[in-house]
Amino acid sequence: MAKAPRRIPMTVTFLEMTARPAALPPPAPRGKVALLKAEKPAPHFYRYLYDTIGAEYFWVDRKKLTPEALAEVIQDPLNQLFVLYAEGVPAGMAELDLRKPEVANIAYFGLMPEAIGRHMGYFFLYHTCMNAWALPIRRLTINTCTLDHPRALPLYQRLGFTAYSREERFIELP
Repeated sequence: MAKAPRRIPMTVTFLEMTARPAALPPPAPRGKVALLKAEKPAPHFYRYLYDTIGAEYFWVDRKKLTPEALAEVIQDPLNQLFVLYAEGVPAGMAELDLRKPEVANIAYFGLMPEAIGRHMGYFFLYHTCMNAWALPIRRLTINTCTLDHPRALPLYQRLGFTAYSREERFIELP
């Protein structure tokens, strides 16, 4: 007999920014840091980032996709993946979904566990936002939930995102 999926309740907060951040650029974190756009990322590389970053935060949606379906999403020209590197290894990922006209959505944003606490989050988010605002958009969105890192929502608000909606939802674990 198959087990029923485990359901976990969460509150999702939807945030938006309607103008380029007014904040000054943050200083770069210490050490060798680079932010690169991944061109046509391979599904196995994306899964490595997604699974490692999202492991503690119940990121499961993209795990449900076949490699072919995942490739279709992440290699779409209207989907951009930025990877933060520190000392030559991946330290974070930011995925911009540009499929809605004049809107960019930060679909996924996070740091590798070993990068947390190293003053990379604000730096990476700032540059992710600036990359989005370099495009012809009128609105930048992101969402977070009560299962995410506890500093996610304050980080987004610090950069200038404002909440416009909240919803109670459940996540189903496979």
